[in-house]
Amino acid sequence: MPIKLTETECRDAVSNGDFAESIRAGAPSVAIVLTQSWCPQWRFMQSYLADAEAHSGERTKIYYVEYDRESFYRDFMTFKEDVFENREIPYVRYYRGGKLHAESNYISKQGFLSKLGVE
Repeated sequence: MPIKLTETECRDAVSNGDFAESIRAGAPSVAIVLTQSWCPQWRFMQSYLADAEAHSGERTKIYYVEYDRESFYRDFMTFKEDVFENREIPYVRYYRGGKLHAESNYISKQGFLSKLGVE
């Protein structure tokens, strides 16, 4: 199952300009989905994330945050839009070996797996 990012993890990302190394390098391939709960594209992606993670086994970890449901909503949204320069949702960051490898917004399951590196 995808892992929900904690408030501390999100606030640390805002303070440090990216997510902690322990998250980015928690597996050979990592995806972090930043979204808002009401987004229909997120609901579609959410329906395949558990299957995508199961398909890829221990080689991947998938994290997410629905930041509109969090007390840090405004700060986090500003960070996402200004630092990551992305105003669309869902926004996905893909890491390999702890380094940013790719980015996307709404994406199909096959496209997600491809960017994650587990086609």
